[in-house]
Amino acid sequence: MQNRIHQLYLKMIAFDRGQPDLIQHFTKVHAYAKLIAELEGIDAPTREVLEAAALVHDIGIPICNEKYGSHPGPMQEKEGPPLARAMLSELDFTAAEIDRVCTLVGEHHTLSPIDGIDHQILLEADFLVNCFAHGNGRDALLHTLTTVFTTRAGKRIFTHMFGL
Repeated sequence: MQNRIHQLYLKMIAFDRGQPDLIQHFTKVHAYAKLIAELEGIDAPTREVLEAAALVHDIGIPICNEKYGSHPGPMQEKEGPPLARAMLSELDFTAAEIDRVCTLVGEHHTLSPIDGIDHQILLEADFLVNCFAHGNGRDALLHTLTTVFTTRAGKRIFTHMFGL
């Protein structure tokens, strides 16, 4: 039997059907979030909620594109949580887990205040993927490293990835 994360993964692939860029993005963010959480010794329940949030963090992009013609961070943070809640409610997540995932989806572009280690790790994972995708230069990378990254594992991955 598939676990909840596998079920959610498949639901998100179906949700983003025909948009491989979105699927590739959340796949990478999930992988980095899971890796950082494991390296940081995050407990299993928190890690599972984080993994769920990493999978659905950009769930608001399609509706933002439809409603606003683009998908700026604040609009994703507004539109994403209700969609995430609906999807997670179809699976075996508790109300508290769903609430936390929705909070993380609603904060995944918010750098301050950081609302827990799961929020921090989600930001770091998203920045790892986005900095590469956007082709950030050295100055931007160094700025990101000093202003976003706080976990030892995240800093290590970031500096190795970008040769800093």
